[in-house]
This record gives sequence, C-alpha cells and structure tokens, in this order.
Amino acid sequence: MLIPVIMAGGTGSRLWPLSRELYPKQFLTVTGELSMLQQTVARLSGIEHQAPLLICNEEHRFIAAEQLRLGGFEHSGIILEPVGRNTAPAIALAALQALKTAKQDEDPVLLVLAADHLIEDTAAFQSSVEKALPFALDGKLVTFGIVPTSPETGYGYINAGEAKGAAFSVNQFVEKPDLGTAQRYLDSGDYYWNSGMFLFKASRYIEELKIHHPEIIAACVNAMSETNSDMGFIRVDKAAFELCPDDSIDYAVMEKSADVMVVPMDAGWSDVGSWSALWDVSVKDENNNVTKGDVISIDSSNGYFYSENKLIATVGIDNIVVVETKDAILVANKDRVQDVKKIVNHLKQAGRTEHKIHREVYRPWGKYDSLDFGDRDQVKRITVKPGAKLSIQMHHHRAEHWIVVSGTAKVTNGDKTFLVTENESTYIPLGQIHALENPGVLPLELIEVQTGSYLGEDDIVRFDDKYGRV
Repeated sequence: MLIPVIMAGGTGSRLWPLSRELYPKQFLTVTGELSMLQQTVARLSGIEHQAPLLICNEEHRFIAAEQLRLGGFEHSGIILEPVGRNTAPAIALAALQALKTAKQDEDPVLLVLAADHLIEDTAAFQSSVEKALPFALDGKLVTFGIVPTSPETGYGYINAGEAKGAAFSVNQFVEKPDLGTAQRYLDSGDYYWNSGMFLFKASRYIEELKIHHPEIIAACVNAMSETNSDMGFIRVDKAAFELCPDDSIDYAVMEKSADVMVVPMDAGWSDVGSWSALWDVSVKDENNNVTKGDVISIDSSNGYFYSENKLIATVGIDNIVVVETKDAILVANKDRVQDVKKIVNHLKQAGRTEHKIHREVYRPWGKYDSLDFGDRDQVKRITVKPGAKLSIQMHHHRAEHWIVVSGTAKVTNGDKTFLVTENESTYIPLGQIHALENPGVLPLELIEVQTGSYLGEDDIVRFDDKYGRV
C-alpha cells in the first residue's frame, strides 16, 4: 500500500511578491495550467497508490483543500500543523496517521514529496519511484538523488557509494558547497542533488526516529493521541506539538541511519527556489525572455517579466526580473534574486503587510480584493461562490455598505433576512449581527464600503461558521 505524503508547508519568500506567507509558492501557477501543488498530485497518475495525505499549515488549509477540489483530486486527509516544526515531525505525523488508518497487519509505504517542486519528465519520475519501491519494502529508507546538470551551489548533495542494483548506498550527505567544490562533485559523477523526496515504510521511519531522535516521535505520538477531524482536516493537539523539537528529516534521521539508499532521478527537477530558477525552467521567446501577462518588450533580453494587473514595458534592458502584482513591483538583476528574501525581512521589520498577504485574498467561501484605503474607509470587491456563506458575525468598530454588482445575495441583518439583487444595496450598522450568503448557481459579486475607526480583519466576532473558524 503506497501512500503519497505531500508536504505543503513553507512560505517561499524568494518568489516574493507572488509568494506571500498566506499564499506561498506551492499554491502558485508558475508553469502550465496547474498550481505546483496540483502538479505534484497529478504526476502520481500512473502509479498505483492510495489517496495522498497532505500536510500544511493551519492558515493554508482552505487554499489547499480548494486546489485539490478544483483539480478533481481525492485525498485521505489534510494534516494541519498548528506551528511549524520542520520536516522530520511533519513526516512523523503522516506516518502515525497512515498506520492509524491502515488495515490490520498492513505497513504503508510512504512516498514523501514536496508540493513546491517542478518535474518536467513525469515518466522518469515514476520510473525512479518504481525502482525504489523494492528497497523500501525491504526496510530501507530511500532518498531520491537528482542527477546534477551544473555545479549548483544552492542545493545539498548526496555522495553515492556502492551500487546495489538500481540504488546506491550513501556515503554522506553534504551541505551546500561553494562553486569550486560543486564543480568537483559534478566532475566526479558520484554526487547527486538532494531532492528532499523519500520512500520508506511508515513503521521503519518511526523506528529510526525512536533511535536517533526519540524526542520528536514522543511529541508527535502525544500530538496524534487527541486528533479532531472535520471537513477532511486532521487537527493535532497544539500544546503537545509545540513541545516537539524543530529538525529536518535529513538531520534527524537520514544522515544518521545505516539503512539509507539513494535512487538516481533524471527527470528535469527544480525546486524553483528563485526567480532565476523559474526563468531556467520556463519557455522563452526569441530574445531569451520569459513573459507572463501584459508585457511589451523592446530590445530587451534574458529577462523574466510577469504582469498580474498592469502593462509592463521594457526598453533596452538585459538580465532583469520585473514582477508586478496588485500591491507590489519587484525589479531585480537576475544574478541577485537570491537576495529577494532581504526585502521580505525588511517588510517584516517595518511592520508592513506586503510579505504576508496579497491585496486579493482567498477565503473558503470565495475571495475579496481591497481596492482602496483611507484613514476611516476601505473599499473591497467581494466574490462569493455559489452556495457559499460567510460566518454569522459582527464588528465593533466599523459599519458596512454592500452594493450587489451581479448575482443575488441572501443577507441576514439583525433579526431580518432578505434578498439583495443586482444594482441594489443594503447597510450593516456598527455592532449589528449579520451574514452574507450566495443562494444562486452563479458567483455573487458585490462592492463593500467599510467606514469606521478601525478596519482591520481582526475586528470580527464570529457566532457561527460552517468552516470551523469560530
């Protein structure tokens, strides 16, 4: 029984401004028509497996669930991490959950994947998994080593030892090298990029954790002893999980175990860790430019130009990244894009919000776009999906005016419930209990004008909510 475990945590700060803390890299559509998470699930088609387990942060749960639904992908649960504790504990939670739900005497084999990797050759990926499966069934902990194509200094490496069929023993895991060392690794032919993908029995991973990092597995067992499940989300005990040490699977297990094997994978893999890496894997025009959206490029070359909302026009530039979103513009030399995370750190230190959220914010019921801000007013465009309903709520510091642009709104305003249709409006006084629902089969579009002394999203008192946010 093979269960894919897809790790969808992380913030992907190096792809700012597209990637934000509340809408990180794994949910972006950077190549093709599917998001990176959706691509990760889609490439499993053709491998015999059970519905995957997903692991993500509590605050990303609705985005993850919605992307799986839109892609038509089944899952066997979405484990919610109340706090980030790195990959070793996350995978431990998945292993415990897989054993908990397995049939008697079954020991699930876990295929651990990151949700934010690109793989161009699905057939080669699947072939490597099939080659690794006998070793995992034999109790080995298998990691997949990417056949290197360049002296990359941004990846860790795996030094392969003795060949044993389709796999190799592992001499050592190596940290990110300098350029000269990376070139020697490449020339030797004995080193692979560390992909962060793994295959092993659930029980074997737990056994190795007990030997090499017992504090992690003890904390995870306690966290999984009291789980709550609703809408496919699996919530672990927060207090117990907060006591878990923070460590990666490489440090906690793979570098210490005597039963680790590496299976080579040559599948056009990239972890898309920067704008330059995304440029590398994207389709380019005759001037070696990658363009997305509304872009006019004259006498410009080797660039990455992404327009979300406005026209980008370039003249006579080379090796430049320009990324435009509704609330931020990044201009960077392609050779310096690793330093984008410095901008993210600066935004955090300045108390700004552009590192955390987009102007357009997705919710389980739809989305809203903050169009305009004033000292005591804010204008939003709100989209409510058919059949969806916002929580029954009230605000202490603001009143709201709703104008329906298209569709029909079912409005609860105090003790009254009524319909508001296109070109009609209603007013929600400060302190009034209210709710908004779309009873129709088409999306509901409305403009919301907020007025008051405080307009933050935390000025919400929820009384009832179908999405468990009370």
